[in-house]
Amino acid sequence: MTETVLEALADGVLTLTLNRPDKLNSFNTDMHLALRAGLQRAHDDAKVRAVLLTGAGRGFCAGQDLGDRDPRKGGEAVDLGHTLETYYNPSLRLIRALEKPVVCAVNGVAAGAGANIAIACDIVLAAKSAKFVQAFSKIGLVPDAGGSWLLTRILGEPRAKALALTAEPLSAEKAAEWGLIWKAVEDERLMDEAMAMAKSLAAGPTVGLGLTKRLIQHAATNGFDAQLDLERDCQRQAGRSADYAEGVAAFLEKRKPHFKGR
Repeated sequence: MTETVLEALADGVLTLTLNRPDKLNSFNTDMHLALRAGLQRAHDDAKVRAVLLTGAGRGFCAGQDLGDRDPRKGGEAVDLGHTLETYYNPSLRLIRALEKPVVCAVNGVAAGAGANIAIACDIVLAAKSAKFVQAFSKIGLVPDAGGSWLLTRILGEPRAKALALTAEPLSAEKAAEWGLIWKAVEDERLMDEAMAMAKSLAAGPTVGLGLTKRLIQHAATNGFDAQLDLERDCQRQAGRSADYAEGVAAFLEKRKPHFKGR
């Protein structure tokens, strides 16, 4: 059976490739479990210092595979809340909780939950041919996989509502202009640029990078005083890391630092 998520570890970067190209990498149960296993590996394996998430073929991810959910077949309606709680939400929580950088290379259409998994990552690069589609309203559903939270905080209520209610495709270049993603790049340069970024982050002071990720994510919901307290706590932890000691020593010795992620 074909692996639904391909894993490759090199130079500290764990590349996870959604691998159902004939289905535009839409999710079935096997792919859900494989992605979660890959993300859990990123949490558990000290050799993994950054993650690069992408898709095989001409699309990034078309969301949920609806082929096994044909209501014309009759029977009891699928509990989609159970699907979210059992499959999508654990992976989204792993992406957000991982104190290592997660880079996403969107190589084609990202629709429904596929779009929202992409924008849940820390740095998103997209091919100029890629599009982001909040496709839920086309089939009578609501944004999920964190989309209602992420879109509103990143874009504001007016744009979030318009994208969700109309399901109008958003081009990669417009997504970059609006601040939904980091940048849109030429298709043929996407993977090289995304991998170069992931390798650079993996070679960096990943203790501090992970704490920075935590701080920025909490800033969306913390008050100012709470955020000051969290900065204090994170800086205390970063200041006790071997990465900080190496960074200061390298600065004083006028050499390139060699961070170990400790």
